[in-house]
Amino acid sequence: MTDVDRRTFLELTAAGAAAAFAAPLATFAQPSFELEELTLTQMQGYSAVTLAETYLARIEALDKHGPGVNSVIEVNPDAMAIAEAMDLERKAGHVRGPLHGIPILIKDNIDTADRMHTTAGSLALAESIARRDAHVVKRLREAGAVIIGKTNLSEWANFRSTHSTSGWSGRGGLTRNPYALDRNACGSSSGTGAAIAANFAAVGVGTETDGSVVCPSSACGLVGLKPTLGMISRSGIIPIAHSQDTAGPMARSVTDAAILLGAMTGIDSLDPITAKSKTLDYTKFLDKDGLRGARIGVARKYFGFNDHVDRVMNEALDVLKKLGATLVDPADMTTTGKYDDTELEVLLYEFKADLNQYLGALPPNIRTRTLADLIRFNEEHRDREMPYFGQELFERAEKKGPLTSDEYKKALAKNHRLSRAEGIDATLKQHKLDALVAPTGGPVWCTDLVNGDHYTGGYSSASAVAGYPHITVPAGQAFGLPVGLSFFAGAWSEPTLLKFAYAFEQATKARRAPGFAQEASS
Repeated sequence: MTDVDRRTFLELTAAGAAAAFAAPLATFAQPSFELEELTLTQMQGYSAVTLAETYLARIEALDKHGPGVNSVIEVNPDAMAIAEAMDLERKAGHVRGPLHGIPILIKDNIDTADRMHTTAGSLALAESIARRDAHVVKRLREAGAVIIGKTNLSEWANFRSTHSTSGWSGRGGLTRNPYALDRNACGSSSGTGAAIAANFAAVGVGTETDGSVVCPSSACGLVGLKPTLGMISRSGIIPIAHSQDTAGPMARSVTDAAILLGAMTGIDSLDPITAKSKTLDYTKFLDKDGLRGARIGVARKYFGFNDHVDRVMNEALDVLKKLGATLVDPADMTTTGKYDDTELEVLLYEFKADLNQYLGALPPNIRTRTLADLIRFNEEHRDREMPYFGQELFERAEKKGPLTSDEYKKALAKNHRLSRAEGIDATLKQHKLDALVAPTGGPVWCTDLVNGDHYTGGYSSASAVAGYPHITVPAGQAFGLPVGLSFFAGAWSEPTLLKFAYAFEQATKARRAPGFAQEASS
């Protein structure tokens, strides 16, 4: 494929922007978009400048205007200059790898030492510009990626209120699901999920403490991977809890997710937990025949919350069998639900300690230096920061003691025992399994700013609490809304999970691009 004429791209996108304003929302006609659903490999035939320019024009046309997905909180003013530099490198014969010149969007709780802000969606950090790149950003820049902007998120990664609305932040407003604009994009990485689903960048980076990569990926028809704790550095990421936090790739295909994962990993001297992290080409594990001979456990406790999801899941299980997998059904963890309360206790303790450490290291122009400062700021700016929900979790966390507290240490030990040795590990060993499967979630609920989220069911917590990997892949749709299938297993099992997810993806091709409908189809 030869380089594409940029002028044609921009004319098509501009025409689409005009149509976006004229078309009724329910019958929104998308502008012609040459890059739609292209893979990273296919994009290598385009210049970095063409890619960046075209994606930025699409963001302007469809995210800021048109249907108004509102997933990008800030665009990078230096994106075009970076793209030009990547093109010069390519012309000089230096190609850094499969991400060379590729436009990427990252979540607005990940530090970038450039002219973009890092705010976690909060007005309290509206002027905060990081002193150094997060390690994951450093790795992406080294790989030649062009960070074209940051995505909106559930403010403070959805850890402020017990009845918050996912996808809303004081700084960014509300992100909408591009499949049905009245629906939620789910999880704190909602902006990344909506943006990559809508083809506003090639791939994206989210973060997860419990469900915030996999839930928006499932709700937005993406592949999302929450890796083993320690595979990707946590340094430079606004924290919730160091025992569960991790960044993860979000993409439209398993191959693209594998490529992005390989660029994000590696040892970071600022985060000792990464000592075992290896930089690998994860695409070498992808195999269309990868499920043949596999033993897959069906975690039935996570089924049954929605008849339409069960239909999609049962069809997915049939595919696994046809691909040569042996299903053990049921294969449930006996500890499910037994550490929900202690998980929250750990998060409250670690949030106070970890956030105070992050805030204390910000430049002196930032006045909010502690969690207590944030609580006061929100009260003082209640009309803008708390028009829909409060900050009960902030207040509960502020009352917690240090991480030397017996309550914290006992809760953390209980969580790890029940999610690891007596949870995922025990179930895999008992049934001699290679992995477990479950519905990730969905179909996603209507956004409700008055009452907050209406989460109905799905899987994430055991893998999140254990710090074990979990991948979701599109499995089908219900009423036009995506439904994801989760594969999960023990620590450092990413190669196996990617192999299984790829085999399933190639057999089903279940992803459908969003149509920006006003509401879900009947």
